[in-house]
Amino acid sequence: MLWFFLFILWFYLLFVVISDIFMSHDLSGWGKAAWVIFVIVLPLFGVLAYLIFRGDSMHERAARRAASQDREFRDYVRSVSGSSVSGTASPSDELTRLAELRDRGAISDAEFDRMKAKVLA
Repeated sequence: MLWFFLFILWFYLLFVVISDIFMSHDLSGWGKAAWVIFVIVLPLFGVLAYLIFRGDSMHERAARRAASQDREFRDYVRSVSGSSVSGTASPSDELTRLAELRDRGAISDAEFDRMKAKVLA
């Protein structure tokens, strides 16, 4: 059971290191190629060397990627909903969004009138 766990841990570590190599923007193409070759030819020493030399900044790159993905997701939600993520759209913004939905045929005139009454109430 211990060997199986260590085997799975090794593949996870290898996957994390190789994905960090490819997603790192501060490495040139030649640098990425050299690290990948080093990790493939001498896997144990390559992974350990990568963790020693570049491991301290792996969490910083991961945090930047997570923040970027969060920002992209929030921008997408804003664009789809037509309002801010917090839901504090003004009544005029809501009426504009409803008019666009009606013009595209997503809602009927009766639904538009009902929703407009809710926004103006």
